Amino acid sequence: MELSANSLLLIPTYNEALNVGTLINEIRSIFPTLQILVIDDNSSDGTVEIINQLMVSDSKIELLSRPEKTGLGNAYRAGFAWGLDRNSEYFIEMDADHSHRVADLEKLLGQADKYDLTIGSRWVKGGQIIGWAKHREILSRFGSGYSRILLGLNVRDCTSGFRVFSRRAIGVICLGNIESNGYGFQVETLYRVHEAGLPVGEVPITFVERREGVSKMHSGIVFEAMWNVSKFGFFRLLSKFKFK
Repeated sequence: MELSANSLLLIPTYNEALNVGTLINEIRSIFPTLQILVIDDNSSDGTVEIINQLMVSDSKIELLSRPEKTGLGNAYRAGFAWGLDRNSEYFIEMDADHSHRVADLEKLLGQADKYDLTIGSRWVKGGQIIGWAKHREILSRFGSGYSRILLGLNVRDCTSGFRVFSRRAIGVICLGNIESNGYGFQVETLYRVHEAGLPVGEVPITFVERREGVSKMHSGIVFEAMWNVSKFGFFRLLSKFKFK
């Protein structure tokens, strides 16, 4: 699609001073007018100061500062609400750590007018990962497979956080009722879009291990995602029996 004037790129940050400035400069080299919202969860490493400096010379960068770190899902919910209030038509999720490539952002936006949710996929033909340990790949593939089977999803990469939502998709997600807050947020939002019958598509991407800093992944995030997927799958199965 042509880049909509009402497209909004959401970048959650927590202590990403080593990455976020160079990422935004890369984005600007290809998308000079794209609206960017950085959602920061009280970083202590200078992330906010870097964003403030960029905002001085770029009116299309905004900062949404939150008082504490409350998780990826909460950050995106705040960003979606910000965009809805400003009539955004497309909502783009992208990590701050360079794991999502700007070149692939072009590919995602090129397909986004065909779907209500366009997912940058590591697990479709043409997708790949660079720099991951084998156990992380196994965990990611298992998480996607588990979600796909229990929730009846026709998507290979259910946990990808590189996405474009239409405004219509954000409307059916019901942001106030989302239960997941960590990376399970990606599965739950996908499931809600799927259950609403909206079209979902995947675009192959190359996922690269973060350049700098420390991963935010931990066992609690994995447990939350597995628990919620299992719960949603159980109620989905129950509803099938109920209506037979």
